[in-house]
Amino acid sequence: MIVVEREAGPAALRSAAPPSIEELRTRIAALATPIKARAGQIEADRRVPMDIIDMLRGAGYFDLVKPSAYGGLEADFSTLVDLNTDLAKSCASTAWVAGLLAAHQWLVGSFPAQAQHDVWGANPDALVCGSYAPVCQAEATEGGYLISGRWSFESGCECAQWSLCAAILPAQGDREKPAPAFLLVPEADYTIADTWHVIGLAGTGSKTLVLDNVFVPAHRTLLFSETTSGETPGAKLYRHHPGFSIPMLSAIPSCLASVAVGAAQGALEDYLDRTARRVTRGAVAGGQNRMAEFATIQLRVAEATASVDAARRGLVADLREREGTVNAGEKVSVEERIKSRLGQAFAVSLAIRATEALNASTGGQGLDLANPIQRAWRDANAVGRHISMNWDTVGTMYGQMALGLEPKGQY
Repeated sequence: MIVVEREAGPAALRSAAPPSIEELRTRIAALATPIKARAGQIEADRRVPMDIIDMLRGAGYFDLVKPSAYGGLEADFSTLVDLNTDLAKSCASTAWVAGLLAAHQWLVGSFPAQAQHDVWGANPDALVCGSYAPVCQAEATEGGYLISGRWSFESGCECAQWSLCAAILPAQGDREKPAPAFLLVPEADYTIADTWHVIGLAGTGSKTLVLDNVFVPAHRTLLFSETTSGETPGAKLYRHHPGFSIPMLSAIPSCLASVAVGAAQGALEDYLDRTARRVTRGAVAGGQNRMAEFATIQLRVAEATASVDAARRGLVADLREREGTVNAGEKVSVEERIKSRLGQAFAVSLAIRATEALNASTGGQGLDLANPIQRAWRDANAVGRHISMNWDTVGTMYGQMALGLEPKGQY
């Protein structure tokens, strides 16, 4: 039951009995089997169905890092990343969508108070999708901005009621240069173009939003410079919870990386289950030999295990370091921000390495599109195609910093 209370500041929308993190973990674990059973259908349908979103909402998943003033748990972001890794073991597409929708609750909490009220005031269950590339120019008008264009890769857009549409705001007032920003737009102001036909993360429904001369009030904007530094209106509003001061690119890409790591961990579990009882049929290798007895198979298991363990531990540990910094009342430095980006991209590269090792040794059975190990391989590689996870881009950015050059990239 949701109780609405009128207080100073944002309207307080609190659950009568918010779950503990351990209770939430138990609830998510209970959803693993039904979600995994539908992973193939989710991929075929190219979207996560609303009944799964509703199950996750009922479990409290989307309240994890949401402001407590609007019914959220205000948990550490590292907790979301850890839980999302587990969710991805069952279905990477579901975890990609659910992780982003949950993470965006935290990001909306970075906006000015009025913007948060716009999103959650009438509908405390509202979810928000987003497109981060500021490919369109906003036009200044009285009280705000007008935006038109196409916003691609809007994961989970059919499950959301709002969208974060990135655009370039014109130079104006104290802002001497054009600046990229997020603009919050309700679903009534856009249409969805079905542009998502892919071989990895196919079930994320990452389609394209089309906007035509849409007005966005000024209070529904958030500059990239504010959120990448952690110095946002929401961070000032929620000083009691330093987690809102973590720079966006130290947090949200970790949620994306968790999908690859969880997919790899799920593939490893499937591989162990299948291979432990599988025997060969081919004459070359010798018929009726147990696959588990081949040294090459044993090595693939060891390589995948080491890669997944290192990726998961590193991803969570990095976020906890950032949380430690803000909890101590300190600002996350540029060096720490770039270190976060390095860890995120490397975790994905380790996950890809794990799924490569497993998928390459599945034999002819691994060619079946329904094989969960192959699906995990495709999904992990799709995560690696995301610009935030591109190892060449992120790796060179870190190398530039380490060598005393000006780092160029997203941090």
